[in-house]
Amino acid sequence: MPDVLALPWRKPTGLAARLMWPIAAILAAAFGLVVATAVWVSDGANRIALERQLVQVSNIIEDDAENRARQLASMTVADDIWMAKGQVHGPRLLETMAEHANSFFGFDGTYVIDRDLRAISGAPVAEIGKPPSGIGLVMPVASEMYLRIEGVKPTTSRRTATVATPRDLAFGRLAFHDGRLFVVVAAPLAPSSLSERGDWLVAVAYKELTAGVLATISTRHDIATLRLVTGRPDSHQLQLPVNDIQGRPRAQLSWYPFRPGDVMREKLIPVSLVVLAGAILFSGFVFLHVQRLALDVARSEERTRQLVGHDPLSGLPNRMPFTQRLDQELSRIVRGDEGLAVHFLDLDKFKDVNDTYGHGAGDELIKAVARRLSNLLRGADTLARFGGDEFAIIQTGVRQSEDVEALARRILSDLTVPFDVAGTQVQIGVSIGISLAPDNGMDREQLMRLADTALYQAKNEGRNRYCFFERQMDETLKLRKVVEDDLRNAIVNDELALYYQPQLSADGETIVGVEALIRWPHPKRGMISPAQFIPVAEERGLIIPLGEWVLRRACEDGRRWPGLRVAVNVSPIQFRQKDFVDTVIRIVEETGFDPSRLELELTEGVVVDDADAAEAAMIELRANGIHLALDDFGTGYSSLIYLRRFAFDKIKIDRSFLESMEATGESAILVHSMVHLGRALGLTVTAEGVETVDQHRFLQAVGCHELQGYLFSRPVTAAEIDAKLAMRQGPGEAGSAIAAA
Repeated sequence: MPDVLALPWRKPTGLAARLMWPIAAILAAAFGLVVATAVWVSDGANRIALERQLVQVSNIIEDDAENRARQLASMTVADDIWMAKGQVHGPRLLETMAEHANSFFGFDGTYVIDRDLRAISGAPVAEIGKPPSGIGLVMPVASEMYLRIEGVKPTTSRRTATVATPRDLAFGRLAFHDGRLFVVVAAPLAPSSLSERGDWLVAVAYKELTAGVLATISTRHDIATLRLVTGRPDSHQLQLPVNDIQGRPRAQLSWYPFRPGDVMREKLIPVSLVVLAGAILFSGFVFLHVQRLALDVARSEERTRQLVGHDPLSGLPNRMPFTQRLDQELSRIVRGDEGLAVHFLDLDKFKDVNDTYGHGAGDELIKAVARRLSNLLRGADTLARFGGDEFAIIQTGVRQSEDVEALARRILSDLTVPFDVAGTQVQIGVSIGISLAPDNGMDREQLMRLADTALYQAKNEGRNRYCFFERQMDETLKLRKVVEDDLRNAIVNDELALYYQPQLSADGETIVGVEALIRWPHPKRGMISPAQFIPVAEERGLIIPLGEWVLRRACEDGRRWPGLRVAVNVSPIQFRQKDFVDTVIRIVEETGFDPSRLELELTEGVVVDDADAAEAAMIELRANGIHLALDDFGTGYSSLIYLRRFAFDKIKIDRSFLESMEATGESAILVHSMVHLGRALGLTVTAEGVETVDQHRFLQAVGCHELQGYLFSRPVTAAEIDAKLAMRQGPGEAGSAIAAA
């Protein structure tokens, strides 16, 4: 498949224009909205700030005047205080008060007036004159500034006095005169003998707000350049007017206000320019990108349609084109005399590679396997990957089964050659299931199902092999389904049966123990062999409850046979459970069985995965009096190591050595060696599968301790064990044994 699809070129200018103008309009509207909002917000911020600064400056001037008024009032509280201090009386006292106010509080001038508006002490800035009508009782304190006397009543002992300007002048206590700005304050004097008539008086003081004073106020209150301006002020300045007596502005207090909106605009201008530039660049990018978008989408869709039937990792077809090709080949062989074969392949030890070297190494291995398989096939054959480590092959032009076997053998041979993966060499195998058309059918789904069934059989038989589908495999699958559905209920409902095979002394006469063997009398399928349901129980997690059921029943039955050992087989999965030892001890205690008569038969698989944990468990079991036997001795590659490290009490020679002992002398030598090895290590040696008298004599001659096999007895029920014991011991002894149980 070419990397780039050859599609006709068409300029998608219409699409670009349709997208560009709406985007541009949206960006322009958004930008205009941002700018307008920024201007509106900044103007509002300036307006609020200016209003606050006007109020702030007004409050500062008023506060200064109030402070000066309080200072003046403190000097004019009572005449007797002054008299007590200076022993000064009459007009001289008033002059003393005025002089003290000027020197102590920094007034430019202080004088006292009576109710006739006469200056009886000190002198005002200008001559006293009459106020304009309609203003009230006022007096000119300076040339164009008047004093309002409030609360004038003959019977009132104290009056209040404030400095004011007529109408709506800005500051009641500010006055502009002769180019200068004054602040004027007043304070009433209590009636006393200070005046000639003993009438009330008012003290008035004034202070010029010079440029220095205004500068001090500016610095103290952080006002930028507060000053008196008589001409036209700067447009950037903020002004408070100072009016004359007619209410006309004559001067202004001006300063440069802080405008937060201007600062905001200054910061927003570069940001807005950057945003605008980004929007323009984005619009240009969209315009250029959209021209390629339509073609890229078309190419992507076409590529997707082509890749949907292929595995992206290996590049092989996947299940969908495989099934389509299988339908085509089936329709073709109907018209000819050739057949085809469907191979289902599953890699062995692929999970180990993934776990050891990582998924990257697993991907490399899949690619390498795909290449090797492709090199083995002809052009008319089809190789596909279904996912994971599963592959499938359609082999065409099949005339006889030997053709299919030849391909299967080549696959097995090639895939067992080590692969170079992740800088190291890894070795795997492959299991192959094969179905044939037309021998096994002509339906595609049926052929694939039968090939999968044969693959399952190949795995069960030891992997790294191929299996053709056979009819009995279907029965095996059906039985497996029955086991999965019914075994759990059989355990719970106590529907299983336990059989026992006697173990005899070397003379073949004395029963020294029994081995518990489970059977399943299924209500519909009859007696089911453990070889059929034990593997399923291990796969489905049922081996734990099944093993506990066997152990409990064996201990309960064993109580009726005093002096006999009861051997129970233990699955590696069962033994690896963390609570296995506790479970065994608990069952022994609950059933009241003598632990010294319990013998657990273990295989090498029990100790292969975690030797340290297995050793600890075995030591604990033996500490509780339980015996351990190594089953199938001689079939593993490291049995001698296990005998040296682990605390076994017995070894059981596998039946496979006895089956081939008569055919080859080598097996007899091996059996002889194993017996002597066991005896040398102080272990009890038991031979399984004894079926002939010659085997019995040979084993007796080489010193085997115990024998077990069909020559002596098949597995039988507990009741039949009772009968055998009764027959061998005599009626009296058997009755005593059963009664004791």
